[in-house]
Amino acid sequence: MRQKYYLALTTEEWRLMIESLNNLRNRLISEGKYTDAVDEVLIKVANAKTKRFKITEWRT
Repeated sequence: MRQKYYLALTTEEWRLMIESLNNLRNRLISEGKYTDAVDEVLIKVANAKTKRFKITEWRT
């Protein structure tokens, strides 16, 4: 059974993740290594559904 993980990212964080994965992919290609794992993650992140939610401050 696969375990699901959820990330709460801002637009800027999402853009940085895509850019970083793409840079890693380009580096692997230039080194002649396989990019299968990075490709899968890049596709999943790029096609992920967005959900808006409100973050409230937790007070104890």
